[in-house]
Amino acid sequence: DQAAARQATVVIGTLFGDNHDIGKNIVSAILAAHGFKVIDLGINVEPKTYVEAAAKEGADIIAASTLITTSLPYQRHIAQLLRDSGQRDKFFFIVGGGPVTPEWAQQIGADGYAPDGAGAVATARELADGT
Repeated sequence: DQAAARQATVVIGTLFGDNHDIGKNIVSAILAAHGFKVIDLGINVEPKTYVEAAAKEGADIIAASTLITTSLPYQRHIAQLLRDSGQRDKFFFIVGGGPVTPEWAQQIGADGYAPDGAGAVATARELADGT
């Protein structure tokens, strides 16, 4: 529901090696319009920056986007950093972008995948609401 979503914070960015931001900006705007607090890290974001920002901001969700295949391994790296630092259960981790598939999300251990802004809202709301 809207009240639960209003309290959820999403740290979002475009992965290291990728300077595309239109898709991320659209997803950020749609999340904000649906009551999420959005912390936009920008473009070309290193995996450790997502994890550090999520901890600092008390985020509920880390959202990592990429439009290029060469940045896909950095999504896996975020999941690994969360596991290695003992923080995997502190944040939900969702992925999206052109080359990202539900299968990839499952393979790297992400909590969700979204093909677009509407999907990101649905996935983030589902995770934030615990449904």
